[in-house]
Amino acid sequence: MNELRHDVCGEVAPLLYCLTAALDDASGSAEALRYAQDCEARAAYLPKLLAAAPASALCEIAIVGAGIIGTGIAMAFADQGIPVTLLDRQQSALDGALSLIGERYENSVRKGKIAEEEGLRRMGLVSSTLDYDDIRDADLVIEAVYEEIGTKEEVFRQLDQVLKPGAILATSTSTLDVEAIAAFTDRPAAVIGLHFVSPAHKMPLLQVVRGQQTADDALNSVVRLGQVLNKLVVVSHAASGLIGNHLLDQYWRQALFLVDEGCSVVRIDSVMEAWGMAMGPFRMMDMVGNDLHWAIRRRHYIEEPHLRYSRIADQLCELGRFGRKSGAGWYRYEGRESAPYPDGAVDALIRKHRLQTAAVQREVSDEEIVNRLVLALVNEGARILDRDSALAPQDIDTVYVAGYGFPRFRGGPMYYADSVGIDGVLDTMAQFAGRAGMDSGFWRPAARLVDVAEKHERLISSKFQG
Repeated sequence: MNELRHDVCGEVAPLLYCLTAALDDASGSAEALRYAQDCEARAAYLPKLLAAAPASALCEIAIVGAGIIGTGIAMAFADQGIPVTLLDRQQSALDGALSLIGERYENSVRKGKIAEEEGLRRMGLVSSTLDYDDIRDADLVIEAVYEEIGTKEEVFRQLDQVLKPGAILATSTSTLDVEAIAAFTDRPAAVIGLHFVSPAHKMPLLQVVRGQQTADDALNSVVRLGQVLNKLVVVSHAASGLIGNHLLDQYWRQALFLVDEGCSVVRIDSVMEAWGMAMGPFRMMDMVGNDLHWAIRRRHYIEEPHLRYSRIADQLCELGRFGRKSGAGWYRYEGRESAPYPDGAVDALIRKHRLQTAAVQREVSDEEIVNRLVLALVNEGARILDRDSALAPQDIDTVYVAGYGFPRFRGGPMYYADSVGIDGVLDTMAQFAGRAGMDSGFWRPAARLVDVAEKHERLISSKFQG
């Protein structure tokens, strides 16, 4: 998500936010950067805190699912000299994964990032198979199949039957409950969430999700493995959507409401990128895959019928516009690595949607675009703290700066809330909650925010001390 930004529309980003980013108070930015560094030190120190705890050596690694996520995870291991086996039900998927890995290493060689011999060595560390029996001796298996609970169940029941005692069963799920997945096995103590941010071989973040029954040995083993992979490890308690995607769902939801209210996709992305985000929300949706968020929404329609969503994203997916991987999403793409281009077909779809839903159009300022999206992250982050899913506000900020493109010079969502003032955050949220047609339920502030304001404290009460 930290890939180079492109000028997707030929428009000049709003001058106000360009100037804000350029002229941001130097001392404030420096403090935010120091804070972000402290957060990374906190994540890097975690394996040292576990040094005295029991852990197992994870030597034989397997990945189930040879899609984009599984392929990236395989490369993350190969890059560190660790052999890995990719398993999939379809030979075509394995062939495609190996082809993509080879292509990526060839590109690295061509660009002078690694020697040709090193590229061949890494490529040789990745093997493939169609047979679960070939991975029965694995110490760690990472499931990376499609984000659908029935598919996950099939994989975990199969792994439970064939894997040796003591093996760790990890799910890379970004939206499903690790507890539910663990229930598919007779060894829930061996099940853990291990979520790599895509592209897994490039992004530094690794989110580790501990279930209620996850054994200390399993947790400590994967945390240390994360250090071997040169990842920033953040541990959280089991909850649907992890830290990152809990917040991301609300961020995207507000972005879609802004489209309903009259903002263009290109403008929203431009404003947020000018504010400092590595990628606007719609470019991010296209990169992650619109079908993934579609599956999440459809589940929420059933499980949380009170939660409002704009249906424009569903209509986009019904046209098969899943993003970069399909060549079209909120933008169109002319190749696997091509820049996003605005698409008139999306504009027409949005106009039709607004007419069908009689959505109220109004003037929306750049400031509101920023506040709607960023404060959605803040409020949902505080709710995660209320539920004790995240261990500390610093972990939320680490996740968002390291894995979701939040501007480092702003510290992270929770730090940013402190920097602008919690009272101001609550006032702005109250304005959103009181506006006609607004999603007032969501803008009811999390208990943590109210408590901090009443006590005249900060969300980030102290810095990590190594």
